[in-house]
Amino acid sequence: MHLTATHINYYHICHRKLWLFANGINMEHNSTVVADGKLLHETSYPQRAEKYSEIEIGGSKIDFYDAKNKVIHELKRSDKMELAHEWQLKYYILLLEQNGVEGVTGILEYPKIKVTKTIELSEPDRVYLKLIGNHIAEITESEICPPLLHAKICKACSYYDFCYCSE
Repeated sequence: MHLTATHINYYHICHRKLWLFANGINMEHNSTVVADGKLLHETSYPQRAEKYSEIEIGGSKIDFYDAKNKVIHELKRSDKMELAHEWQLKYYILLLEQNGVEGVTGILEYPKIKVTKTIELSEPDRVYLKLIGNHIAEITESEICPPLLHAKICKACSYYDFCYCSE
């Protein structure tokens, strides 16, 4: 399995979502939440596309990278999944490090609530990412889909109808 930042993000949200995504079941194209997120990217900082680069690295796509200052800008529509967002951004930093770019930091931005958070990658973070990479492989390579989460966040998930179609 080839690990991406999406895997890291989904691992922190829902192992079932992670398994479904990794096994080719993709529901994001039907999601109004995902569409709203794309619109947020396009409209929040319109000058960014000219100023910063979009990078595809290791199967992951970084939307806004300031190469001059070595800063990744990651926009999210809500801070409800902040932990998942932080680890996704830390994984981006790790990917750049693995490709010879040192001293990278990240800025997690929530334009709707006007909040930003600086993200750095520590040595314990690197160890944790390696450990969860192994756990992600175990989850996604299993023949059995993880159980339903039955959490409040499920209602906003693009996989909601898929997961709860029989209930």
